[in-house]
Amino acid sequence: MEYVSTRGGSRAVDFEGALFSGYAPDGGLFMPRSIPLLDEATLRSWSRLSYPELVKKLCSLFIAPELVPRSTLNDLIDRAFSRFRHKDVVHMSRLKDGLNVLELWHGVTYAFKDLSLSCTGQFLQYFLEKKQKHITILVGTSGDTGSSAIESVRGQQNMDIFVLLPKGLCTQIQELQMTTVIEDNVHVFAAHGNSDQIDEVIKELFADVDFSRKYNLMSLNSVNWSRIMVQIAHHFYAYFQCAPSLDTTPLPVVEIVVPTGGGGNITAGCIAQKMGLPIQLVAVVNSNDIIHRAVQHGDFSASEHVKATLAPAMDIQEPCNVERILWLLSGCDSHLVKTLMEQFTASKSLKLPEDLHRKLSETLRSSSASNEDIVRAMRRCWEENQCLLCPHTAVAAHYHYSQLDSCASSTPRCCLASASAAKFQDAVLQAGLVPQLPPEITALTAMETRSTALQRGEDWAQVLRERVAAVVRCWEARRGGSVTPGLQGGAGQVVTQG
Repeated sequence: MEYVSTRGGSRAVDFEGALFSGYAPDGGLFMPRSIPLLDEATLRSWSRLSYPELVKKLCSLFIAPELVPRSTLNDLIDRAFSRFRHKDVVHMSRLKDGLNVLELWHGVTYAFKDLSLSCTGQFLQYFLEKKQKHITILVGTSGDTGSSAIESVRGQQNMDIFVLLPKGLCTQIQELQMTTVIEDNVHVFAAHGNSDQIDEVIKELFADVDFSRKYNLMSLNSVNWSRIMVQIAHHFYAYFQCAPSLDTTPLPVVEIVVPTGGGGNITAGCIAQKMGLPIQLVAVVNSNDIIHRAVQHGDFSASEHVKATLAPAMDIQEPCNVERILWLLSGCDSHLVKTLMEQFTASKSLKLPEDLHRKLSETLRSSSASNEDIVRAMRRCWEENQCLLCPHTAVAAHYHYSQLDSCASSTPRCCLASASAAKFQDAVLQAGLVPQLPPEITALTAMETRSTALQRGEDWAQVLRERVAAVVRCWEARRGGSVTPGLQGGAGQVVTQG
């Protein structure tokens, strides 16, 4: 399995190359050169698999056995899921009026990102131990990505992670999940600014080719192919749990409703479709609705300002993974994708070509939800089911309820639940409900915290350069050697969102 850039200007790499790259050197995103197609017999046989077994099956299609032997791959995935609280790793809640909610948040940080990042952390450590290399992971976060990334690599000897969070703009729980991790390889910075300002600093560091290569900078944001790969399993599991019967030909269709921010999860769904899974995808967003406008009108243009909403992980106006979707739908036309994305980067405005917009609207449905819609959906789900939804999952539930009220479709439907409501107490209170806090969350407030403040007016990029250099020198001193540059293939890559 080879991976190529969506913009066509970089050499093909294997899974290891894609894993350690994030962005391709030409600014594109890595995708498999070809998508494996599964027949109905294979889908029927997979329908009895557990979630971890599905992850193993899917990863084995995208990772060559010469790179990671199958028995080793299975062990890495088992190790990744060993800290999940639910015996099945994920859980399907079947609620009133056909509201099926696939809970993807039973990992350490109570967010769906734990699933893909726990596996990615294991893959990284496997290759690093073999080659005795060191990497520097740089992550900007608006909340959940930072804590999930930290948990995936905490305590590991061959990697250090630097996380920048916007002070006061995450929920208190999200911030504590990062600042209470006291490990030698975890470095948290609380920036007195917003996510956009953090992104600019991270872009600057990744764009510094010499620095990026010298210290083996890489990303664990959703630009990393490994995260997309694992998330494909969400769609297969949701389908098998909600399909009424697999005894018919053709197989029945299931609608998968995906809360969408940076677009990683919806991209994974598009790949699952390409693999032959009969799903109808719905991308649901909050009032930061660039993806909704692209699907409905072909208007892929950023608004002047990101709007703060009750679903902050979806407060994104530049969803990086849409590039992967456009590449898939254009028939892997790298020249077209490069032209379109360069236009968007320059102007933040893009009108999709008519044919590409038609294919996008055939592949995806979409919907947007206001804060009021989110609150109503949270309240209705509680009143009818005594089930608390996080505000992101409530965006999906809002779509489900709107379809019920309009009697629009009898197709089975599954809403992906991206986080626990316990992380979003303010939204729960705004819905007039009572937060339910598990002991692990409550305990955070009494734990020691550690972070470095980045004050307004400071040169944040220079502070990070100096800290990265100092940390890597310490690693070299312990190992009696030096970091070998060039482990990753993506010098000049950028990270745009958490």
